[in-house]
Amino acid sequence: MNIVKHSNDSNLQPLPKKRLHFKYELGSMVLASLIGTFLDLYMVGKGYYQFPFRPFPEIFSINIGFTLIVLPFMTLIVLRTIDHLTNGGKAGVILLVSLLMPIFEKLAEMLGWFSHSEDWKHLYTFFGFLLFLTIISAFHEWMRKRIG
Repeated sequence: MNIVKHSNDSNLQPLPKKRLHFKYELGSMVLASLIGTFLDLYMVGKGYYQFPFRPFPEIFSINIGFTLIVLPFMTLIVLRTIDHLTNGGKAGVILLVSLLMPIFEKLAEMLGWFSHSEDWKHLYTFFGFLLFLTIISAFHEWMRKRIG
């Protein structure tokens, strides 16, 4: 007599489903890259700032290395940092990163990677990144709720 054991009779626990958080992060990284690219194109076109040292200067007026590599990965780091924080903690991290960006901007100027017009204020960078990171974070949360 053959005894067939059904899978629900097994003492083995089913493997937990692995959540692919990276799909949410990837969407947020792509959005960050697109927003950063369009903002840089606009600001360079208006003459607010320029990138004296950039990849493929004969083709691109902006630093595509920043908008396609640095900005998305910086976004990934911020998203992973705030992932399990309370709303107040998330706001604190976004505020801290936004405060640090004018400092990094000054460093980029000293290294010759960035220069700005006389009309440019580093306060613009702070508020710009504050808005940018808030939008990216909200988009990331929306994707997690919508897709997840």
